[in-house]
Order: sequence, then C-alpha cells, then structure tokens
Amino acid sequence: MEFGTIEREVYVEASPEVVFEVVSSPDHLKQWWPDDARYEPVPGSSGEIVFGDRDADGMVVALTVVDVRPPRLFSFRWTHPADQVAAEGNSLLVTFALTPSGGGTLLKMTEAGFREMGWEAAVLEQQYQEHSSGWDFYLSRLAPYLATLELRP
Repeated sequence: MEFGTIEREVYVEASPEVVFEVVSSPDHLKQWWPDDARYEPVPGSSGEIVFGDRDADGMVVALTVVDVRPPRLFSFRWTHPADQVAAEGNSLLVTFALTPSGGGTLLKMTEAGFREMGWEAAVLEQQYQEHSSGWDFYLSRLAPYLATLELRP
C-alpha cells in the first residue's frame, strides 16, 4: 500500500451551498467532526481543532486554512507543529471538493501529504490507518447532521 493520499466520496441530500457551510464553518464542523474548532474560514487563517476535552486529555491540533471557494472548495493544512507555518512536509492537506449531483451534492474529501511528512515506515502506516478509519467514522456523521438542519437552496 502506498500510504500517500486518502480519498472518500459522500453523496448528501443538500445543496453545495449548505454542504460548503457545514464543512467550512467551525460552528458546523464541531457538530460532526472535532469536539471544538476555532478558526476563521478565510485563506491564511490559523486556528485549531480539538478532539476530546481541551483541559483534560484532549488532542489540540493546529489548522491553517489554505483555500476557500464557496460553494465548491474548502481546504486546510493540519497536524503541523503549532509554532510553525503550515507547509508541505510538516502538515497534511485536506480538501473538500463539492459538485452538484442530482438534487444534492457529491463531496470528495482528499487528505494528502503523508509520505512528505518524513515519518518512518511504521509511523507512516499507523498515521495513515488512523486517519483513514477516522475519516470513515466522521464522514459517516455528515449526512445525518445535514438532515437535522433546515435546508435552504
């Protein structure tokens, strides 16, 4: 296995505009992915997402917004050291690409940059597998969350 890029596609019954808000807004993001999210959804914005309780054993992860093109694309780099600027080689790039499809949206999530991190083979495989299973779990929560929203075109 290459352990290079994770790709997932999810069809959701919502417009690209609504799905874009749900994958780019911190308020929506923390309803289906991390427990907390703090950043501005504008290119260059730095912030963080938190898994678990920030004050206990939670994991705080640095995040930097890379590209924002409503309602078609939102991307960010994450997992870089908080005291460094996110770049290829010290972070992973996550992209949400949205395409209208029928009455809904096809969401393609891509996470790239694993091989560029310079990890030893065992760490690379572990990180790739953890992220892969994580995306399977969290992306499965996206459609049910969208279904709770009052959807507007």
